[in-house]
Order: sequence, then structure tokens, then C-alpha cells
Amino acid sequence: MSDKSAVVIGAGVGGLSCACYLAQEGMQVTVVEKNEQMGGRASVLERDGFKFDMGPSWYLMPDVFERFFEFFDRKPEDYYEIIRLDPHYRIFFKDQKTVDIVADVEQNKLVFEQIEKGAGEALGRYLDNSKRTYELGMQNFVYKDRPRLRDYISLDVLLNANKISLFGSMQKHVNKYFLDSKLQQIMQYTLVFLGGSPKNTPALYNLMSHVDFNLGVYYPEGGIGNVISSISELGKELGVTYKLGFEVDSIENENGLFSVKSKMGEGIKSDVVISNADYNHTEQVLLPMEKRQFNEKYWESRTYAPSAFLIYLGVEGDIDPLIHHNLVLPTDWDGHFEEIFTKPAWPSDPAYYICAPSDTDDSVAPKGCSNLFILVPIAVGIEDGEKVRKEYRDKILADVAENVGVDIRDRIVLEEHFSISDFSRRYNSAKGSALGLAHTLIQTGPIRPDNRSKKMKGMYFTGGYTRPGIGVPMCLISGEHTAKAVIEDLEG
Repeated sequence: MSDKSAVVIGAGVGGLSCACYLAQEGMQVTVVEKNEQMGGRASVLERDGFKFDMGPSWYLMPDVFERFFEFFDRKPEDYYEIIRLDPHYRIFFKDQKTVDIVADVEQNKLVFEQIEKGAGEALGRYLDNSKRTYELGMQNFVYKDRPRLRDYISLDVLLNANKISLFGSMQKHVNKYFLDSKLQQIMQYTLVFLGGSPKNTPALYNLMSHVDFNLGVYYPEGGIGNVISSISELGKELGVTYKLGFEVDSIENENGLFSVKSKMGEGIKSDVVISNADYNHTEQVLLPMEKRQFNEKYWESRTYAPSAFLIYLGVEGDIDPLIHHNLVLPTDWDGHFEEIFTKPAWPSDPAYYICAPSDTDDSVAPKGCSNLFILVPIAVGIEDGEKVRKEYRDKILADVAENVGVDIRDRIVLEEHFSISDFSRRYNSAKGSALGLAHTLIQTGPIRPDNRSKKMKGMYFTGGYTRPGIGVPMCLISGEHTAKAVIEDLEG
């Protein structure tokens, strides 16, 4: 492949992963990125001695990272160290009950049993099912790319589908095990990472509970930004070239050779192009009309994962009772999802996540200070001007004081916000989604957009919009799938 070249548009996780796999095959690979740093939504914000992961902050599925680095005869620890968190996270319910999910599953069973009689034993059965779903699902539906519906009509799929909860909704699946609303929320909170609700996310994703309870929650020293730096460093070792500040204006193809042009007029020639930019932006803006697979109506009809209102805070003093990962959950769980998906509005009684990495890592905040970021899932496409942001910021900090028990409002030394319009501007994100296409019942597997263009030979896609979907581990795997498709096509 040394005589073949590729341009990867977008230095998010999927693009960085794909670049590594292609470079390993000997291809000449150039990654172009419109922003000033790599990582895409996994960017880093550094101010006045504080260091914030701007997007992903949970290091889950360590086996996926191990598998990725192993392909290149390396290990994650060649680049960064990880720490298993215990507790994994703390949940503050707004009726004043607090629950810690810890590394010891037997202890978690006792906690569940205290909330609902028989729930401890039910958790054991649920996790057995979740583990089976994870192992079979990863092997048959995640690591193995199945781009067409007919790929699912096969004996091995039918046999494995019979062993796992492949169909139905997460709401119906969880209802079989737990009646208490708090326990249902604990088993469903990971849907926020998938961009769906309990009613529209397939039961297949109960596998996330195996990820959560059994595989564990980790922290990479220095944060997720350090993982991004490590993947890009691996790319450099393999010969990948990176160009930052290269905002793509158009993708053209003439006589079988691509030309990727920047808004500054710079152009790069290549045999193939892989876009890790948002799929819809690539098709609707970068490609000529006749080379687009989907029209504007298609993209308008998609269900997008929520956007987010993010508050990055540097705070003087400690922040007890917060730990590294914290969830604050309302009693009206249905209302929370309704205001995101069916009646879009800024949530009246929000569920939100608070990350406090300084609880684990002294390097992310100056001495005597704490590093916090608060993530509130919100509907895509709603108005997010300065006035509503200020009002909502005040609402959230008051909610933290009331429901978490720590008032930080008079100790803030640094504050930055990021929301819908910022996602659109920085990442060309449709409707300001924080994640892309949600994992709904009709947007999973082969129903997601393909990683090969059907209209433009040599044009490919990778990242969260295509298979296997949203999240850092999934995007690592997406890069592998796309690279395999490229190599397969080039080899004929």
C-alpha cells in the first residue's frame, strides 16, 4: 500500500484510529483538522492551571483500548496509566437519597436489596444477562461489521440473537428485573452516553451494565485528553502526518484522484478520503450535490442525541461530598427525557452529571483548588443565547447546593460555558448535538449510515455517525472497520 495515499478529515477518535490502521498497512496518511488541537469532541480546555476534558470523561471498556494498542504491538501503559475508581460513581437522588456504585458487585447487590426486596438477586441475574450480551454482542455485532440488513439474516446471528436481549426497548427490559424507579434509573443512566431514552433505545444496550458494574470505571492519568495524545503519538510513530487549522471547504474527485481543499485555498491530493467530520456536514456541505447519498429531508428526519449545557469551573477549596463521577437525578425520569426528545425545552427539573477529576488527579487544578465540570443533557436545536445560559447556569448551581449539599457559588475562580451553538460552530454538529445520531431502535446497526459512500468511489466515513456508533471505544472500532473497507477496496 506504500503507493496509496489517504486524507482523513477530522482528528476525532474515529479519524485518529482509522489513520493508524491505514498507516500500519503502509499508506501515506494525512489527517486534517479544522480546530487548533486534536480529539474532536474529546478536546481539552486549559486555563490558569486548570485542565478540563471538554467532552468524554469516562474511561470505560478498557478491553477495547487494550485490543486497539495490541494490534500495533503496543499496550496502553506504554503511553498512559489508568486507575480504577472506587466508588465508580455517586448518585444524588433529588429526594435526598445518595447511592454509591462501587467496584465490589456483592456490595452493590446489598445496596439494591435495601432499596427493593429481591433486587439484589435480580441485579445478579441482570448482570449475568448483561455479560452474555456484551460478550456475544461485541464479538458478533460490534467487532464484526455487518453493513447490510441481509448480514443479519444468517444462522450465527439468529443463534446469538436467541441468547441475548437483542430486540425490544431498554425500558421493557429493565422492567423485567426492577420495579423501584431509583433502581431503574441506575440501570438506565448510561443511555445518556448513547444519546437515547429508555423507550427508544434497543434492549441490546443492557450490555452497558456489564461495562459499568463488572468491567469497571477507570481514569487515565491526565484525563481523556492524554488518551487522545497517545493515539495521535502512535499515529506519528506509524508515519501519519497531521495538519491542524485546516478547515475543509470541499472534496472533489477528478479522474479517480481526490482533491481536499481548505478554506484558505490549500489542497491535498489523495487516492481515498475518509471523513470523520460529522456525516451530514460532509454530505450537505463538502460534497457536490450529485455525490450526496442523503438529502436534507433525510437528515432532518433523524433522531439526534441530546446536546449539552456544559459549565467548566475552577473552584477554591474542597467540594465534599462530590467524588470523581457524580450523577444528580430527578424523581421525574420520564419528564427529563420528554423535554429532550418530544417537547424540546430547557429541562425544568434537570438530570445532570458532575465530574470532579481533581478528586483523583492533582495535576488538573492548582493547589488548594478543585476542578469541576457540569454536564446537563438538553434538547438539540433550542435557543441558547447568553441570557438563557446565564439563567440556567444560576439554576444549576442552586440545584447543586440544594441536592448535592455543596455551595460553590462564592468560590468560583474560573468559569467557561459550552452549549448548542458551540457544538455547531466548533464541530459542525447537526442541530448542535453533542454526540450525533442517537442509538434508537431504527438507528442501530445496518440502519445507521454506511462507512462507504454509495455515490463516490473512494469516499468513506468513520466515527459516531456510522457503525458501531457513539462513544470513544465505539469510535476506535469504527476507525478499524473503515480502514478494513478501504484496504479491501484498494486490494480489489
